[in-house]
Amino acid sequence: MDTDVVVIGAGIAGLRAARRLEEHGRSVVVVEAEGEVGGRIRTDDVSGFLCDRGFQVLNPAYPALREAVDLEALALHSFGVGAIIRSGERATTLAHPLRHPRFALQTLLSEHVPIRDVLALARWLGPTLVGLDGVGPEDRALRASLDEAGLTGKLRHDLLDTFLAGVLADSSGESSANFVKQLVRFFALGAPGLPRAGMRALPAQMASSLHEPVRLETAAREVNETSAGVRVVTDRGTILARAAIVAVAPRELPELTGEAAPATHGLTTWWFRASGEPRTGPYLVIDASLPGGGPAGPIWNTAVISEVAPSYAPAGQHLVQATTLLDRIDGLASEAQIRDDLARLYGTSTSGWEVLAHHVVPHALPAVLPPFRSPGPGQVGERVLVTGDHRESSSIQGALVAGQRAADAACTMLA
Repeated sequence: MDTDVVVIGAGIAGLRAARRLEEHGRSVVVVEAEGEVGGRIRTDDVSGFLCDRGFQVLNPAYPALREAVDLEALALHSFGVGAIIRSGERATTLAHPLRHPRFALQTLLSEHVPIRDVLALARWLGPTLVGLDGVGPEDRALRASLDEAGLTGKLRHDLLDTFLAGVLADSSGESSANFVKQLVRFFALGAPGLPRAGMRALPAQMASSLHEPVRLETAAREVNETSAGVRVVTDRGTILARAAIVAVAPRELPELTGEAAPATHGLTTWWFRASGEPRTGPYLVIDASLPGGGPAGPIWNTAVISEVAPSYAPAGQHLVQATTLLDRIDGLASEAQIRDDLARLYGTSTSGWEVLAHHVVPHALPAVLPPFRSPGPGQVGERVLVTGDHRESSSIQGALVAGQRAADAACTMLA
């Protein structure tokens, strides 16, 4: 045998599984088809600008994150706990009144925050917020759940619907309400942020903690069980192990395991070097310019990232991201359309802005439909497990938990 367990895929779930196995005293080999670790979490360095592949954030309130990584070493730059709502010609900053007291009065008096909606939000989220998990037989689609709670006014249509669609990469409202409640709870408990060195710093730190370096550019082509364990055929040779954990992207599962690929949602992210002085502070910008709320253009959220994380841009320069959703007819809007929408949202000309990157991510996140369940690792043979956020929940928290549960299951299998 070459190792106790071979982990296929060096995304967040695979890296967490590998480290957990080592903590249990097991030897591990991790193989990764790409030239760097991270799976869907990548960062491009473009002329000194850090452009994450797909707008992503790291929430320090995730329990599994605090357990698995050194958050202090990541040096998170935090977003403000709130958002700027663009409605026609007006832009209003709504922020947590205790964390950002200078915006407290305008937030509490804003037309976007009617008291009826605040009470409805409390009814909808309350049990989950105080520690009940909110997961049970009464799960339903997000849209229906919000309707039932009476959350039907401007707080929802001007802010929540658009914000959550960006988080889920899903504007349909059909995601699991119980899953979304858990996500919102984490947003309420923590201030999401960006690592100083980009989102790539998270998987890089996880990989650096392993006893043996990840074998990059080593694609697994076959996983076959033998009388003694498993035989993994890669582009760089064959690995014999007592067990295997398959932690590849969902779309790669059919070829490697025969399992059906889970449904996913997609998005695109545009990155611009902005001229002028786009000043929004550390807040996400949400568009509510349509009659009845919602974006009037293709952009579902945008932010001056250099205002949140100065390390993402060279000194004195400005970095802006804009996200579109691929489940919308304008998800693949042209550069001209994106520029026009950004000019409207920021109230300034964007003709001099330079496109640094445009990432189209068709499989950004696994879909989570009701009823929300966390089945844990799948077993596709006596010694082969499948894991990933699609087996837990569609988030970094879910990927970390999925990897840990797969490692624990492998240890039980080998005991």
